[in-house]
Amino acid sequence: MKTAGENYGIEDVIPLEDTVQTLGPDERGMVTELFYAFNTVVTLQAFGDEAVCRAAFAEARGACRTFERRYSRTLPHSDIARINAAGGAPVAIARDTAELLRAAQGYCADSEGCFDITVGPLVRLWDFHEGIVPTQARIDEALAHVDWRALRVWEEPLGANLREGGHEGAPMQAFAQLSDPEAAVDVGGIAKGWIADRLTELLAAHRLDAFIVNLGGNVAAHGQKPDGSPWRIGLQDPHNKEGVVGSVAVRNASAVTSGIYERYFTHNGQRYHHILNPQTGYPADTDAAGATVVAQRSLDAEGYSTTLLALGIERGIAFARKHPAILAAYFVDNEGTVHET
Repeated sequence: MKTAGENYGIEDVIPLEDTVQTLGPDERGMVTELFYAFNTVVTLQAFGDEAVCRAAFAEARGACRTFERRYSRTLPHSDIARINAAGGAPVAIARDTAELLRAAQGYCADSEGCFDITVGPLVRLWDFHEGIVPTQARIDEALAHVDWRALRVWEEPLGANLREGGHEGAPMQAFAQLSDPEAAVDVGGIAKGWIADRLTELLAAHRLDAFIVNLGGNVAAHGQKPDGSPWRIGLQDPHNKEGVVGSVAVRNASAVTSGIYERYFTHNGQRYHHILNPQTGYPADTDAAGATVVAQRSLDAEGYSTTLLALGIERGIAFARKHPAILAAYFVDNEGTVHET
């Protein structure tokens, strides 16, 4: 039985939705699929029977379409867009959207003020295509509406006999509401981690023992290669998009990187990157060009990577050491030197 909110967004068109490329198996027996989702190229790779891999990839691709239509800030019928457009009214959403939002609130509370999913009003101000710095007045106005505590998420039972109290076993409907009508949710800093975990579960359910999910900077690795070696994730050189300054070995874990080199512009000789400080409204002042978090759950890796980058190397290392979910953290400074904890 489908509840309200489960079909929202089906009419939204996703760019390059029908574009997909499947390669292999190669000489090692690895099958690869590439497609566009979440504003990036998604890469799925697995060792196994070709037919099994293709069936698993097709299901994963379909799941990505569903997730994008629910979590996108820009698709007008998504759960997130409808929350932002509701003017403070409650909105029926899918239950997995509610789970994602509640998880995100936990990372907001634990981020020392560096991560806030209601940073939407600020995100809209900073146009990295045009390269225009917002005025202080506009930033101050947007900051007044940035506070993750304004978001309320809950569930209610559905059923014909609710008035008589017969709600045991009834299907549940999730809701979300922003107490500030001018606030706006943006899950761009957390959703890929949630999605990578769901895709890992999906591919494992197809009995694939060795595979990798790459959502563009968010990598989840399951098992190991047939020769017994781990998957290796490169640490990007901040000065060379195609270069790396090191690598991380990963088995049954996720590595997520946040970097100030991903989106930026230069204005009047000053560089502005896309990792915004929810307290100042400006790009975070950090001595780290990139921060990579390794965690068993991709959600944890993604949820903490932005915080570590914004905190900088010294504070970020101290933060990582206090959080057991962070298995390892790697910082790349502006000179390309790797700092590890």
